[in-house]
Amino acid sequence: MQPVHSSLTTHLRCSNPGCATTFDLHERVLACTKCCDLLEVAIQPPPEDPAELKRRWLERRTSNNPCDTSGVWRFREFLPGDYRQSGIVTLGEGNVRLVRALNTAAWTGVRHLSFKHLGWNPTGSFKDLGMTAGMTEAKFTGAKAVACASTGNTAASLAAYAARAGLIGRVYLPAGQASANKLAQALDFGAEVVQIEGSFDDALDVLLNGRDPDLYFLNSINPFRIEGQKTAMFELLEQLEWRVPDYVVVPGGNLGNSSSFGKAFVELKQSGFIDRVPRMVIVQAQGANPLARMWNAGSKELEAVAFPETVATAIRIGNPRSWKKALQAVEYTGGLVMDVTDEEIGEAKAMIGRDGIGCEPASATTLAGIRKLVSEGRLDRDAEIVAMLTGHALKDTDYIIKVQQKQQAADALLTH
Repeated sequence: MQPVHSSLTTHLRCSNPGCATTFDLHERVLACTKCCDLLEVAIQPPPEDPAELKRRWLERRTSNNPCDTSGVWRFREFLPGDYRQSGIVTLGEGNVRLVRALNTAAWTGVRHLSFKHLGWNPTGSFKDLGMTAGMTEAKFTGAKAVACASTGNTAASLAAYAARAGLIGRVYLPAGQASANKLAQALDFGAEVVQIEGSFDDALDVLLNGRDPDLYFLNSINPFRIEGQKTAMFELLEQLEWRVPDYVVVPGGNLGNSSSFGKAFVELKQSGFIDRVPRMVIVQAQGANPLARMWNAGSKELEAVAFPETVATAIRIGNPRSWKKALQAVEYTGGLVMDVTDEEIGEAKAMIGRDGIGCEPASATTLAGIRKLVSEGRLDRDAEIVAMLTGHALKDTDYIIKVQQKQQAADALLTH
């Protein structure tokens, strides 16, 4: 059986523009051995005309082939292509709609706002886009067990895709900090759960420092995860009929997603699919905002937040490992980095719910950030804006219940 497409991928390369170090595509290495920066997959531009590929990608939406029904592998000309069709690990991820904002647009003060809700993926978060690519690579290289550190969403996704691939899944979680909903998913899909005292950063350090050579590592510092996640921008632009929005706004946690979107914009522009790129805005929670602090200080070195704290548990990360790649993406697109308070996140989440959409708290940072930029006069009210929502509302139902109970208690005091 032939590969899913004729791959033009050549190798892994260091993501540091000043470092020319390269590695074999399937070598199990996570960082450059010369400068220690993260790696990325080098994709050669496909030889086909962009118009032909756009037509082909649309045609695949009518197919029932598993490689076509996936909103990731449908764009496989821009993905590593050594895999046989039978080796693709997919749950039909991607294919999430672009939804016009109604009440939320008026609340923020902008006229053209849409949500791209990646929480409508199989396990309820954007992680599935990267996991289909990362798990396919793990299976291709003969891995028997896969692992990740997680605040919960990556754990749920890894557990589901490992089960699908027939591999052992192991997840490292900060004890007591992952929502019960996310923990339940990982358990339901049969993963081994290791709870670590401390934060996500501590869990990741434990996994990296005690690295078992038999474990295939699937956090977003794995470059194949980034390949899958970047296809969200291919799908978004296709839904906009390849009209580039003015802004794409994304939550900032470990920053793999931000770096993946930047990689997509670079490749699409260099290949002639678009003639400009949108400005990317990364929004962090104020209690877990190392990149925003660095940006505001005009520094080039990240200072980790030792004890990150925010209600947005999915982005409660003090030492994001993909910050250099994310910073490159922001600078390439002429974007910016900012932060919002937990109170602003809560208000924005409630408004998204009033639009009948819903999301977990971390996703609401995007809407909170847009409103803040408008109020400060830093964003044109007529700009075309896409806000990325990254996690489903059912990912953290405890938060919703607690907010409602607090509001009811406050209302009861006012009536007495």
